[in-house]
Amino acid sequence: MIVRKQPIKLATVFSGIGAIEHAFYRSKRPYELVFACDIDEFVKKTYCANFSIADEQWYDDINTIDGTKYAGSVDLLVGGSPCQSFSMVGKRRGLEDFRGLLVYQFIRLVKEIQPKIFIFENVKGLLSHNSGETWEILSHSFKGLGYQLQAKVLNAKDFGIPQNRERLFVVGFKSKRPFAFPEPIDLQITMQDLLSDNADEKYFLPEKGVRFVTDSEHLSKRYTQVDGKIAICQKANQQFNWHGDFVSVNPVDMSKYYLSDKVQNYVLSSGTKTFYTKPETDLTVARPILSTMAKMHRAGIDNYITRGKRLRKLTPRECMRLMGFSDEYKIVVSDTQAYKQAGNSIVVDVLIHILENIYGTND
Repeated sequence: MIVRKQPIKLATVFSGIGAIEHAFYRSKRPYELVFACDIDEFVKKTYCANFSIADEQWYDDINTIDGTKYAGSVDLLVGGSPCQSFSMVGKRRGLEDFRGLLVYQFIRLVKEIQPKIFIFENVKGLLSHNSGETWEILSHSFKGLGYQLQAKVLNAKDFGIPQNRERLFVVGFKSKRPFAFPEPIDLQITMQDLLSDNADEKYFLPEKGVRFVTDSEHLSKRYTQVDGKIAICQKANQQFNWHGDFVSVNPVDMSKYYLSDKVQNYVLSSGTKTFYTKPETDLTVARPILSTMAKMHRAGIDNYITRGKRLRKLTPRECMRLMGFSDEYKIVVSDTQAYKQAGNSIVVDVLIHILENIYGTND
């Protein structure tokens, strides 16, 4: 464990929306940003809205970074190359996919920059891809840099975030030193603790979506989940379908407008008085509104509606919370981009715990 007071000189590639930067922010750990890099223009918009960075510190393409320019000036290099090539749900083309080959750009930068420490993140499927041969090749490449290497799969739900998200973390040290990955802690909150009290109408599912989400096959295979305590792994493409986590919501509390059991039984009874017609609720065309409605309820004359629970998807802010981003973090892009950015990020709380085991607590 390294205990230091000077700002840590941080560089990131495949920077996304700045999970490691936000980990430094949340843990009040001082750092100095050397450079960041991401090819997505919407990611850059979000990153620049939340972190101070000069134009010359930002790179749009990792292939254009000359690492020798930063040789010896980086304490910590962090990056997680695109994971689709190794994901269990993808085609798993691995190093045959240009996205998979980007890991070698990360390795190149480690060689050129010679950071004191690096953290590399990817899906756990990288370990099993091609019967383990891919990881064997990559780990050999990492070790060939002369770095002390440790790797472990960590789950977000073991580090304070109620999301079942397993990711591989590789930590390399230029100088030999003792290090252990953080041990799991008891989960103190559920997904419900991170939900907003009110969500815009646009997040509620239409009838077709409700049928899809609540289909027994989809629920049993964990394609969908309703009111789970631990969220299914957030996905970059979840905004395009009805897979993932959903929340059932009671209607807004308007209890003063609800009928008591006694009055409800009266209204919905078959009727004995001459002014009764057959009681019906939820009419598509309302009966005439009468001024006497405020004082009494009359079946067959007044209008009555029923409201059960409704189903909605998670909002972008809720997804950000499930990735460990505080509400101070600014969302400045469309919902579509925000969902994608959350799903592609690293869970901030996991990074906070790794940083503590590298640099010590920041009390």
